[in-house]
Amino acid sequence: MAGNSTGKEFTVTTFGESHGKVVGVVVDGCPAGLPLSEGDFQMELDRRIPSEPKIVSARIEKDDVKVLSGIFNGLTTGAPIAVVVENKETDSSDYDAIKDLPRPGHSDYPARIKYGGLNDYRGGGRFSGRVTVALIMAGTIAKKILSRFDVDVLAYTSAIGQIQADKKFSADEIRKNRYATPTRCPDISCGEKMEEAIVNAKKEGDSLGGIIECLMLGMPVGVGEPLFDALDADLAKSVFAVPAVKGIEFGVGFEAAQMKGSQNNDAYQIEKGQVVSLTDNAGGVLGGLSSGMPIMIRVAIKPTPSIAKEQKTVNLKKMENAVLSVKGRHDPCVVAKAVPAIEAAIAITLADHMIRAGFIPRVLKRQ
Repeated sequence: MAGNSTGKEFTVTTFGESHGKVVGVVVDGCPAGLPLSEGDFQMELDRRIPSEPKIVSARIEKDDVKVLSGIFNGLTTGAPIAVVVENKETDSSDYDAIKDLPRPGHSDYPARIKYGGLNDYRGGGRFSGRVTVALIMAGTIAKKILSRFDVDVLAYTSAIGQIQADKKFSADEIRKNRYATPTRCPDISCGEKMEEAIVNAKKEGDSLGGIIECLMLGMPVGVGEPLFDALDADLAKSVFAVPAVKGIEFGVGFEAAQMKGSQNNDAYQIEKGQVVSLTDNAGGVLGGLSSGMPIMIRVAIKPTPSIAKEQKTVNLKKMENAVLSVKGRHDPCVVAKAVPAIEAAIAITLADHMIRAGFIPRVLKRQ
């Protein structure tokens, strides 16, 4: 992430494509002295694939993590950390057949124009949800750093299609139950209904989207910058790095447009010697700075565009109209897979801002 504060930053560079040899990430700016192992990365990546095969793609990568640099004797060294996983379960044959037929809802057409047809089109290449593996690996480091300063990031599914959880969850409920269902919904019963909706859409040759909510706890007051480096602006930018994201709200979000100022403003009070807000309509960010209240966002995830239903497209080689039914292995809903990716993207931004603001030193003391 770019910044203009102390000059110290948490920078993330990802590389790789869906059907390339590897997907990887290089993270610079991680403080020295952070306990970190391949097992930490593996635990986070294992959360990416839901256990229920009926709601995910038949392409299931094992994602064996390999740390290449930046960790020595179980601790980060302060040098750039490079981590990769190999792509092993690739089958490019279906994409060779449709390379001239841009899939509706995908980046195929604009990417072909931007890169003159030289981009790797297999599985969406650089634009595939597969690249979220790199985000999750970088997020593993960020979450480890944040945990040392009692900052927690908790993402979960609140809606799939028309099925929506009708309650607000406590942090403890989210921690305990979000990975108890394949859909990543903390409400077990609602999660089962979401699963059924996904299976039904798949039978119809269609797909579903949904909403992911994320709760950020423990952020100190005043982290962020005004205007272009605002904390909420940078959070939105990082969240949009996750393919399929189409919208984001902080706090009450668009509902604020229908409220009066007296309803929307978060009034202050002193409780136990601390300044607190009686409500959190702002979602924990004011003027681009953390307010000390929990940061809450909602993220809209679009339906998977690769569907079996016949769709209109064009043949770019022949420059004529065509129809397309996407074959191969595709997720009928990517929301569950996106939960740890959203969490990771957010953790990266929070760690970056806290390092830039001086809350996190270059060298961490051993606990």
